[in-house]
Amino acid sequence: MTRPHHLTSTPLVVVAGWLTDAGHEARVEGLLDDAAEVEISGITLSSQRVHPGDLYAALPGTRVHGIDFAATAVVGGAVALLTDENGAARRPDGVPAVVVDRPRAVLGLLAAHLYGEPATSMRMIGVTGTQGKTTTTRLAEAGLQAAGTCAAVVGTVGTRIAGDDVRTSLTTPEAPDLHGLFAVMRERGVEVCAMEVSSHALVMGRVDGVVFDLAVFLNLGRDHLDFHSDVEDYYRAKASLFTPDRARRALINIDDEHGRRLADEVRIPVRTFSMRDVSADWLAIDVALEREGSTFTIVGPDGVRVPAGVSLPGGFNVANALAAVASAAEVGFDAGAVARGIAASGGVPGRLERVDAGQDFLLVVDYAHKPDAVEAAIAALRPLTSGKVIVVLGAGGDRDPGKRPIMAGIAARLADLLVVTDDNPRTEDPATIRAAMLAGTHNGPGGDVVEIGDRRAAIEHAISVAVTGDVVLVAGKGHETGQEIQGVVHDFDDRVVARETLERGR
Repeated sequence: MTRPHHLTSTPLVVVAGWLTDAGHEARVEGLLDDAAEVEISGITLSSQRVHPGDLYAALPGTRVHGIDFAATAVVGGAVALLTDENGAARRPDGVPAVVVDRPRAVLGLLAAHLYGEPATSMRMIGVTGTQGKTTTTRLAEAGLQAAGTCAAVVGTVGTRIAGDDVRTSLTTPEAPDLHGLFAVMRERGVEVCAMEVSSHALVMGRVDGVVFDLAVFLNLGRDHLDFHSDVEDYYRAKASLFTPDRARRALINIDDEHGRRLADEVRIPVRTFSMRDVSADWLAIDVALEREGSTFTIVGPDGVRVPAGVSLPGGFNVANALAAVASAAEVGFDAGAVARGIAASGGVPGRLERVDAGQDFLLVVDYAHKPDAVEAAIAALRPLTSGKVIVVLGAGGDRDPGKRPIMAGIAARLADLLVVTDDNPRTEDPATIRAAMLAGTHNGPGGDVVEIGDRRAAIEHAISVAVTGDVVLVAGKGHETGQEIQGVVHDFDDRVVARETLERGR
């Protein structure tokens, strides 16, 4: 993970004092008389990515404890540990430790302090929602950059800092990595950062130590029920972003039922946006949906009225672009300049991304892998053709199994042909996953359904039956470049496979 070039060191006793000052019971073990010489310059959760001078966070896990890897971290350059009582009892000889009851809960606080509160040096926009986070943040970044603002974005398809890509492994990186990224952004003169904030990140404290200037809520549907107990628990996790400890102001989509609820419940200043409710503070009007994208007009507070456009099809992408412009404006940037930048920008990787090899039908790859997203993607594409809508769709293993029949049922109902295939089966039997999906396609009217387990063959079949004017949607993986089967990630990119198939002449 990227680290800033310029670091300052802090004595371990001072690091422990930060925790005490914040109300945490903390003690330091293992310091010798030369304690002042134990200086901390960084923090990490990974024993494999330690930098000299790091504080290694040895956290309790579901299967193993991070203290088991402490010796490796020390060899890599860690000079002290952050751990709990269990870890402290097993720390390597001669290695000091800061001991707290819940070390994960203090990671954000420590990382922010160690890197000099870098998030306060820029305007921070946090975007949450079941779908649209990546598109909204990427559009905001593109619009801001085009308007001459040095911007950064953090999310599912990685991090971009001032136009340069930085690979990250999580939608929202763990707190130590996240604050390190912010410190790099500060070094590079970033003025505003738009980042995705997942429910996992909120529950697990990955954004601790950050107070967003603006928190944005897009929508909420069924997702991550392998992690959350139910949709209400999922909503509560999202809603925790919209509290004074995490955000100063809110921008909320009131076209979504959970958004309307949230707007009534939050206790921070709220602005709203909508595609249809004229009472909203930010509104998209005069919307024209086209095959290549959409044009519309944005109406906002204080007489704002600007022409806008987005090069992605579908009404939901108009809503995403509206959120991007409104969020930039809410943190102090010119709405017109950002809107012009978005209109002139390209698409977003794996989000209704066109694959064009001169064929006479539209082929797009999209990340849709949850019920609401599948429905939105097909609904966006249906008006673009008088022919067939053909959908290739699988479901991931070791994730919420309850959504499989729901998602496939929606696709079967809305498409003319659904090809049920594999996605990332992970440790599950792919045939069992497909059977669960197929079970959801048997209720009510719908298009034809075929099962082709091999994902490449499924994509090839969908392309082979498409004729002039049809739309082919390959859904589920989007920007992903691998397929995980029994712990092994195989190279697989829907966009590459689709293009190869097209170029072979179908």
